[in-house]
Amino acid sequence: MKITAIKTKKITFAQHSTLDFLEKSLAKFKHRERIIIAVTSKVVSICEGSLVKIGDVDKKDLIKKEAEYILPMKRSRYDITLTIKDDVLIPTAGIDESNGDGYYILWPKDSQKTANEIRRRLSKQLRIKNLGVIITDSKTTPLRRGTSGVAIAHSGFAALKNYIGKKDIFGRELKETKANVMDALAVAAVLAMGEGNEQTPLAVIENVPFVEFRKNNPSKTELKDLKISLKDDLYAPLLTSVKWQKGGKKGF
Repeated sequence: MKITAIKTKKITFAQHSTLDFLEKSLAKFKHRERIIIAVTSKVVSICEGSLVKIGDVDKKDLIKKEAEYILPMKRSRYDITLTIKDDVLIPTAGIDESNGDGYYILWPKDSQKTANEIRRRLSKQLRIKNLGVIITDSKTTPLRRGTSGVAIAHSGFAALKNYIGKKDIFGRELKETKANVMDALAVAAVLAMGEGNEQTPLAVIENVPFVEFRKNNPSKTELKDLKISLKDDLYAPLLTSVKWQKGGKKGF
């Protein structure tokens, strides 16, 4: 697998459309086949104007409005609000201040719709038949220090690789295993793009023989299969042992 981080000029509020910015930034990859384009959610949010000026709103109120479920800040020793946003367990509903130039950067309004639009536009303009797209952010992992990548939307490839019914090297049939290709690619891409002032908000992932490319957008069934409800999750004993409060977004 080869990952190329793409350096771009600074992106500020309402200067560009997401699609125009990506088309110009990725022009040199025209005619490349079987590639995945990773785009940070911040680029999408800034281009579409999903920003709130710091000082214009109380951050706690903004987090509650943007989240589906929240655990109040008082439950955290770090004064961080834990939330579920777009069915992802993430702090502060994904709202970030870094590289925001005085703005809170929210998550994109509709990440899945944007991922589909990016794939459709770049497939046509860059003349690529087998093209995948992921919109990424960074998150923390319980019991591990540091951040890693996560995909909040994908298009153009199968997000899960199903091993159920296949056999391991000793002939034992696998009954539960599905590899999360989407998030694994996001982890690698975010590592290459960096978390600070690298100014590389895009990455191109090549040489991915394990990826099953698709010509269509992910179906509703595929998207549903990616998500697990709180009560059905492996970590349900932890996740349901606290009383989540409803936020402003519709959740499970």
